Amino acid sequence: MPRIVALDVGDATVGVAASDELYVTANPVTTIRRSKSVKADLRAVEELLEELDACRVVVGNPLDLQGEEGIQARKVKDFTDRLVRRLRIPVVLWDESLSTSDAESALIEMDISRKKRRKVIDQMAAAVILQSYLDSGEFRNA
Repeated sequence: MPRIVALDVGDATVGVAASDELYVTANPVTTIRRSKSVKADLRAVEELLEELDACRVVVGNPLDLQGEEGIQARKVKDFTDRLVRRLRIPVVLWDESLSTSDAESALIEMDISRKKRRKVIDQMAAAVILQSYLDSGEFRNA
C-alpha cells in the first residue's frame, strides 16, 4: 500500500518517517547516515522510498523563525532539487519549524535516555514533519 514518506535532511543524517496506509499517522522508520557522496545519499534515499512504496515525499524545510531561507534551508533545497530529478513521484517542501525540539520533547516525555534519543531524534523529527503535513490535509488537494 502506498505511503507518504517524510525526510528530515541534515548534514550528517537523513531522518525518515512514513505514514500509515490511511494517511492518518506518521511513524519513524530509520535514520540514514550521510556519506561524503551526495549521489550515494540520494541513491540510499531513493532505494528506501521504493522499499516503502512511497507515493509522495515531504521534505522538511528548515526556515528560520522569520520564515526566511538560511544556509541550511538552501542545502536542503539543493538536496531536494536533486532528489526531484531522480523520482517520478511528487516531492513537497514543508516547513519544519521546531520539529527537532518537538521530537526531543516527546522523547524526553517518553523517558528515553539521552544516548537513545541521539539515535532516533532525526527519524522522530521526520515523523513530526510528516504528522504536521498529514494533519494539514494538504495531500488531499494535490
